[in-house]
Amino acid sequence: MNLSVVIVNYQTFEMTKNTINSILEHSYPFSYEIIVVDNASSDDSLSRLQEYFKDKVKFIASSENNGFAAGNNQALRQVNSDYVLLLNSDTIVWENTLENIYAYMENHEDVGACGCRVRLEDGQLDKACKRSFPNVKNSFFRLFHIPTNSKDDNYNLTDLADDGIYEIDCLTGAFMFMRKSALDEVGLLDETFFMYGEDIDLCYRIKQGGWKIVYYGESSITHLKGASSKKQKNKLIYEFYRAMYIYYKKHHAKESFFLTNIVVYVGIAVLCILKLFLNLFKK
Repeated sequence: MNLSVVIVNYQTFEMTKNTINSILEHSYPFSYEIIVVDNASSDDSLSRLQEYFKDKVKFIASSENNGFAAGNNQALRQVNSDYVLLLNSDTIVWENTLENIYAYMENHEDVGACGCRVRLEDGQLDKACKRSFPNVKNSFFRLFHIPTNSKDDNYNLTDLADDGIYEIDCLTGAFMFMRKSALDEVGLLDETFFMYGEDIDLCYRIKQGGWKIVYYGESSITHLKGASSKKQKNKLIYEFYRAMYIYYKKHHAKESFFLTNIVVYVGIAVLCILKLFLNLFKK
């Protein structure tokens, strides 16, 4: 098998169906399989997907929802393909995207993971698709919306062309096309992260393992993310800031000054509380 596409479903029948169909409607010059992991959905989305796709898709039914990383790992432990694609259930894959990135990976054996240009529903770039690794300085500029002319502090790499092809630090978990041998070396997703942050952590470990991570901006998917103005579930807000804490503690705390760590931890907590408070007033 050349490629295993892994999709985690949680009560999103219509979106997951559309994501899968955006793959199945095209033909490819390589063999592939689609594996859907259902994260203990409490609705009938799993049974409906099984009925709709029948023998075209493999399904794994989780008995409990232990998070996005854990859901993906259930499939990753079973695959035996050359490449693995982690794909969000709220995406639409454009024609030629998979074959273009597959060909690029075949021709660049030092690349451990590759992402594409991720567009939001309105056509704008999903900035998470090409990033630097977060650190204290660039996170400070980003969280407080402070402009900077320094390339070293440009977390979202806005100075680089959206349609270019170049090496970066971090991809988005919505679309991560990975070499299975690289994944075998660095390990699976860290299940300490329930949601958010697991993609940054995995990219960090891939680069630590000596592999390159590439942004392939000539090919695209659409990511149907919810608008930022919509009211969010408090659980998701909490997990977002919890992921910041986990990532910082895992990769930066040991090399940072004690007082710096205290400031970072307090800052994350304050931002989380503020976000939860402001969320009360959103519709």
